[in-house]
Amino acid sequence: GAMRSRAEVDATLQTAKLNAAELLPAVHCLSFGPQAGAGECCLLQLEPGLCAELEAGRSLVIRGEKDEQAVLCSKDKTYDMKIADTSNMLLFIPGCKTPEQLNADQASCNIIHSQIAGFSNNYWELRRCRPKLKKLRKLLMEDPYEGPDSRKDQSLTFPKYTTEDLLSLIQASEEEILHQLQVIDACKIEGYWRILEFDYEMKLLNHVTQLIDSESWSLSKVPLRTCLEELGSLEPTEMIEHILLSYGRKYIDDDKICRAIAQMLLQNAVKFNLSEFQEVWQQSVPEGMTTRLDQLQGLALVDKSSRPQTIFLLKVEDLPEDNQERFNSLFSIREKWTEVDITPYIQDLCAEKQTVGALLTKYARSSMQNGVKVYNSRRPIS
Repeated sequence: GAMRSRAEVDATLQTAKLNAAELLPAVHCLSFGPQAGAGECCLLQLEPGLCAELEAGRSLVIRGEKDEQAVLCSKDKTYDMKIADTSNMLLFIPGCKTPEQLNADQASCNIIHSQIAGFSNNYWELRRCRPKLKKLRKLLMEDPYEGPDSRKDQSLTFPKYTTEDLLSLIQASEEEILHQLQVIDACKIEGYWRILEFDYEMKLLNHVTQLIDSESWSLSKVPLRTCLEELGSLEPTEMIEHILLSYGRKYIDDDKICRAIAQMLLQNAVKFNLSEFQEVWQQSVPEGMTTRLDQLQGLALVDKSSRPQTIFLLKVEDLPEDNQERFNSLFSIREKWTEVDITPYIQDLCAEKQTVGALLTKYARSSMQNGVKVYNSRRPIS
């Protein structure tokens, strides 16, 4: 419409029973610009840290495939995106001055005509969340690496993944993905990330432990170069190096070797008599290593209620990523859990400052059984 004059503005204030003396002298007259449509613009609410990222010229990425909820990632953190509706319409006005700026600039003309460039009734809210990393292992397990002689590897049936591929498929930040690749002992072979097939990994580990035994080296001083020279004729040197790094960045990690050997033994049985297992396990590990049940956290579970007691394989990485589904599946495996038993299976679900106790309070109900506190499902398990 036509531009308003000061007289018209004052008349409007009078009608609205507003005292001009209590308002700033400058008046914004707003009109919709020709392009102002809804849905043209999206608003994103950022915490100061993320603002600083953008101002420093770094980028934020939205990740997720069509059937996934979008997440937003910085270089090292992941955020859930939720739409928040507002009851007030939010208007975008280019070059808009805040009251503080208008006060500082007393000479500004007292009527400012502004065009609205767009508007919105909602904005995206970001909430820090756990990176969704389960899929990473799942993708790499489609085609585990069975060694250089494997026939399967020649027949390129499965997709293989570069770092770029994983960044586009996994809902996590680059740093979280690279850290997780290290956690799951993935290794880069010809530019693609792979996980070693378990039997092949055990074969490599066996070569290394036998060499350590025959040379009587101390586990805290395994010479990398000698290992590579001695074993290079049996397996590719980068595989030997990968195994040495996986099982000890500084020195050979006994616990990790004991754990791997336990997995090998348990994989072939549904349940294993606990005392028999402990005996066979101790005999199977390299000389000088001591097996202890706490090495098996998140890998195997002891059934103390059966007579005799048994042990069976239960790997935390095979359980669902979603909190409620994780608890459902744990309660279908065992009706009542002690906090000690369940902790290794829910530890990874804890948000930044959350404790296992807080998770249990939310998803389980506690009771006393023979003087011990146990947890069971809050809902009937179908």
